[in-house]
Amino acid sequence: MNRRRLLLLSPLWLAGCGNSETVFHNSVIDATRFGGAWDIHDVHGRPQQIGDFQGQVVILFFGYTHCPDVCPTALAKYAALLNGGAIPGGKLKILFCTLDPERDTPENLRDYLHWFDPDILGLTGSSQQVADFSRQFRVVAVKKESPGGMGYVIDHTAGAYVFDPAGKLRLYLAENAKPEDILSDLLHLLAGR
Repeated sequence: MNRRRLLLLSPLWLAGCGNSETVFHNSVIDATRFGGAWDIHDVHGRPQQIGDFQGQVVILFFGYTHCPDVCPTALAKYAALLNGGAIPGGKLKILFCTLDPERDTPENLRDYLHWFDPDILGLTGSSQQVADFSRQFRVVAVKKESPGGMGYVIDHTAGAYVFDPAGKLRLYLAENAKPEDILSDLLHLLAGR
């Protein structure tokens, strides 16, 4: 084979040698370092486990209903994924676990989430259950007194966690994750990648 022909064919050979592994836009995390047994329930008092959502991609986000900015922004972004039409109905579940069970009663939590999308499921429990559950995901939550009428605010980890349809923790979504990148990653997970 002459040199010119070899140079023309080399890009085709290299294309065949590429990595066939899916490249995610968001951070791939080691599932063995996060999570554990779930001792948490939903706003209806039903115990919840990640296994309850088999066949769905799950986004788990921690926050609180009195959050002035981070939580509403994130919930709006995740709710748009539910309603955008790109993900088949019933294949995405968003879970919002309160970090403030003292103020976020099940009724308040349910009503708050309903403003974003009625299909977002609120998780809660006793203060100890919520602390234990959030600790499994290395969520930092620090209560700080506020001079305004709110009484206090909670500075907290603003990212979210994504489980694949088999219930395995796979990705971490940073606060500034782009909606199009999140959507791409969720579709990859739904395709079994």
